[in-house]
Amino acid sequence: MRYRIGIIPELPSHSRARGDMMDVPAPARAQAAARRRSTLLIILGLRVFYRTLAQGTFHCRCCGGDRPYRHRAGRRWFTVFFVPLIPLTSVGDHVQCLTCRARYVTAAAAMLRSGDPASPVPRQRAMEAVTAAGVPGYDEAMLDADLGRPYEKLRPALHQVGAQLTVEAREWYLADVIRIGLADGPLTEGERHAARLIGLDLGMTQAQVIGVIAMTGQAAGRD
Repeated sequence: MRYRIGIIPELPSHSRARGDMMDVPAPARAQAAARRRSTLLIILGLRVFYRTLAQGTFHCRCCGGDRPYRHRAGRRWFTVFFVPLIPLTSVGDHVQCLTCRARYVTAAAAMLRSGDPASPVPRQRAMEAVTAAGVPGYDEAMLDADLGRPYEKLRPALHQVGAQLTVEAREWYLADVIRIGLADGPLTEGERHAARLIGLDLGMTQAQVIGVIAMTGQAAGRD
């Protein structure tokens, strides 16, 4: 998600005529001028919101059994004060296994493990990201359990997810994972390597992955 803060000057008050202001002492005139120059902060941004299209049971190839799933579609919205106002482009849809949570946890754990998995700031960012992706109650114990799962065994899940997403959705997905690594500073070489692996497993080209890493770092001010 991206946010921008706009500063809009408030309109000056016309309750007092210009000639009357000349009769007001200088300190009072300065205070009145400061009030006229007061500003209003407006937080503008872009954010993806998902809606559930269907629910049911399917055979999850990641956890190896019949599992409940949720079919969701995403759309990017223009927001004001974090409230969605204008619908923009679609970011595609995906099928999420509600048991193994393969859609997001795999990538979040891989990125966190490539840096310092004990660092509190990226850990918190990872838990928030997984919760926002549709896993309510995701906590420290669950994160530690996912950190212990070998990445190689989870790569097929990323392949499957990537095949279900549009190009734009893959880029958004990877950027959100990269922000976990950026939570405590610029990406380390290990985190960059993890981001490249995740992007390639999602079906992105090398050039796309490099571009997303660069743009996400620039947006965070941490090149």
